[in-house]
Amino acid sequence: MTSAATSAFRQHSAKSVRGARLKVTGMCKEYPHGGRTVSVLRDVNLTLDAGDMVAIVGASGVGKSTLLHVLGTLDLPTAGSIRFNGEELTLMGPTRLAEFRNREIGFVFQFHHLLPEFTALENVMMPVLIQRVPRPEAAERARATLARVGLDHRLTHRPSELSGGEQQRVALARALVLEPSLLLADEPTGNLDKRTGEEIHRLFLDLNRERGSTLLVVTHNPELAGMMPRCLKMLDGGGLEDVHDRRIHDQQALDSDWARHSPDRATAPADDSPETGPNRDDTLQAR
Repeated sequence: MTSAATSAFRQHSAKSVRGARLKVTGMCKEYPHGGRTVSVLRDVNLTLDAGDMVAIVGASGVGKSTLLHVLGTLDLPTAGSIRFNGEELTLMGPTRLAEFRNREIGFVFQFHHLLPEFTALENVMMPVLIQRVPRPEAAERARATLARVGLDHRLTHRPSELSGGEQQRVALARALVLEPSLLLADEPTGNLDKRTGEEIHRLFLDLNRERGSTLLVVTHNPELAGMMPRCLKMLDGGGLEDVHDRRIHDQQALDSDWARHSPDRATAPADDSPETGPNRDDTLQAR
């Protein structure tokens, strides 16, 4: 990135983003499925301090993505408390919750969800325009953020004209342009080759340290999980335990362990099924 782009990025980040403090207590999430109720998350408890960088690993289907969607207010918990900087999210109405989400929470998913008819610059401007920021200022913020992720030479390119790694960089810039206090990432490098994935990993951590936002990443990637200062393993039902032996990140071992201890796993909806995943419209409205 050029020195001018670095200067512009830092100018927009000068207010020094303060990361969110998140406290989840007794959170549960249930879905109707086949005429009965399936409990995906049961009594989840989690505390994140401002500026924390945390990875969540675990077997496929235990509820990692569901947890992220609920914490990001894309879905509502069935029961329990979610306090964001001391404010109870479960008491907010839909309009206020949408405004809060756009302002305070950034999302990066495995699929970039960029709008294909718009350029990289226009995609990154979207969250800023939703906040009713004048277009010239929105464009300036978007340019500075795209420059920071190394895409100042791709401003006018549409998603179809970008590589997979570049598309994910645009998605990351879009998530960061409003300087959210909480950044949520769900398998952010799952569709990328190893080298590109490693570059995105480093970029995630560098940007998080620069801006001070709280970062929570769900991943099957042992390299990304190993780079995070704190790693949690999700158990069947949403229980979370700190990982001290990083060898537990091996995904085959995690899936095998879950298979041995969860014989009725086939009766629950998949973690990325329509019942548990946010629809595309919600994703685009959120970020």
